[in-house]
Amino acid sequence: MSALRPGAQSFIPPTQPNGSSTPPVNGAAQTDPPQNRAAELHGLLQEFTTLILPYVAAGDLDAALKETGSGHGLSFSVEEGYAPSELGFMWAGTALPDDYVDSASCAGRTPLLSPPAANPKTLAPALDLSFPTKPGGKHALLAAARGILTHSTNTWSPGFMDKLYGATNAVGVVSDLLLSVLNTNAHVYHVSPALTLLESATTRALAGLFGLTGPHAGGVSQPGGSAANQLSLLAARNRAFPEAKEEGLAGCGRLVVFTSAHGHYSLEKAARMFGIGARGVRAVPVDEGGRMIPAELGRLVGEARMAGETPFYVNATAGTTVLGSYDPLEEIAGVCEREGLWLHVDGSWGGPVVFSEELRRERLRGVERADSVAVTPHKMLGVPVTCSFLLVRDLRVLHAAMTLPAGYLFHDEPSDGAFSVTDLADLTPQCGRRADALKLYLGWTYYGRSGYAAQLEHAFGTAQYLFDILAAHPDVVLVSQAPLPCLQVCFYYAPGRALGTPEENSRITVQTAKGLVERGWMVDYAPGENGRFFRVVVNRDTGRGVVEGLVKAIAETGAEVVGRK
Repeated sequence: MSALRPGAQSFIPPTQPNGSSTPPVNGAAQTDPPQNRAAELHGLLQEFTTLILPYVAAGDLDAALKETGSGHGLSFSVEEGYAPSELGFMWAGTALPDDYVDSASCAGRTPLLSPPAANPKTLAPALDLSFPTKPGGKHALLAAARGILTHSTNTWSPGFMDKLYGATNAVGVVSDLLLSVLNTNAHVYHVSPALTLLESATTRALAGLFGLTGPHAGGVSQPGGSAANQLSLLAARNRAFPEAKEEGLAGCGRLVVFTSAHGHYSLEKAARMFGIGARGVRAVPVDEGGRMIPAELGRLVGEARMAGETPFYVNATAGTTVLGSYDPLEEIAGVCEREGLWLHVDGSWGGPVVFSEELRRERLRGVERADSVAVTPHKMLGVPVTCSFLLVRDLRVLHAAMTLPAGYLFHDEPSDGAFSVTDLADLTPQCGRRADALKLYLGWTYYGRSGYAAQLEHAFGTAQYLFDILAAHPDVVLVSQAPLPCLQVCFYYAPGRALGTPEENSRITVQTAKGLVERGWMVDYAPGENGRFFRVVVNRDTGRGVVEGLVKAIAETGAEVVGRK
């Protein structure tokens, strides 16, 4: 066990007068061994601190180097670990000492991924995932943890700009730890009373930000945005065809749903799962900015009715996956109300702008007219994965769609006759439910709405700064349009702004992205009319120096790739 910090004392369970750590029951001596779980946890937490803090600090260190266009990389070797006292300067905000720069990078500058991690076939032997018969104890546990940290992508580094999420934060780590300590299932009230009320209060507050403020507005946590979207489709189907819950879809006619041509694939997956089928999903054309065209939605709904089909649901998107576009919700809501369709807003990515009055004003105009909204705080807000919600205008509709009599589990009996659900699994497909709402609640408590707003406004400002740098670069062709809608910036690297064939553009993009990994950057790419283009995602921790360094790295790496033609 690592030495304790000065003045700290190890935890020792209290000893009873009879010398046992377990008190006697009815005067009888106990033969069961004493429980020392708290002491064991205390020791392991100390050991893991010496692994985890350097891993996080490596990301902080990398931020100081990124504006050069390089850095020590995102993968961090933790062969020895470091005592917490060695990292104290990080919390005090003092300058990075030279000897720490040398020690924190361990074996020197490392690639974004450890060489074995670049391929599953080489990673497997490096991890050596054995499953022993005999206990390995603390030594084996720490060795396994070191291996996982060494061969994982470190999202704490600002060079991770690949996905619609990034690092969590300090409050996120401790909130996950608290959930693990509680280790309860948020399915029925009596085993998770505080967490049940917390989830209900958190979803009501979150729904209120979106303008869903009726007496029965609220929501439930879901294991990701895809699950939230799927649950919204099920609730809409049940409202339109309540008999389908018992009888199936035989008497419902040919059901069809509508989503943006740039919408998330989870809606088509849900249609396949729920018997609507992929052909029952109609892609609504988008404008040049990637936004659903409301007139086209109206046209497609009319054509479906003329063909004898049954439209019942529209999925609009607040922040599409590639371009970050926000569909015009006000106009789409008008179509849905006129046609009697359920309006769901997939705000899994872009929904958190609701915390900022400045950012939400035009992006979410009309969202209060939706029947349901999906929002995923583990993306923009940095809440630990996973944390996602389905918010609804009326929880009674969701309850009617999901409730089943399971007397061995649900004992929810309101005494005053008012609608109330305190056994939350009666609102969701999942019976096993981690209380993920706690993670947003603690983050919201720590940062406040204004703190989250400031983080988001900083991120959007940085994304616009990256856009402006690229717009002025002589070797970049932008795909994203001004004003930039969200935190993604999409573009081609093209010397002299002269695009080649789609095949050549794709080759440059893919090979440049791979080359960036060795420089400590990870960015993604997506298909387009002119071949694959870069998609870079800025987050709340990204600084201006970081995006300047990224542009340098892309220009240098791209030139090398073009030169290898």
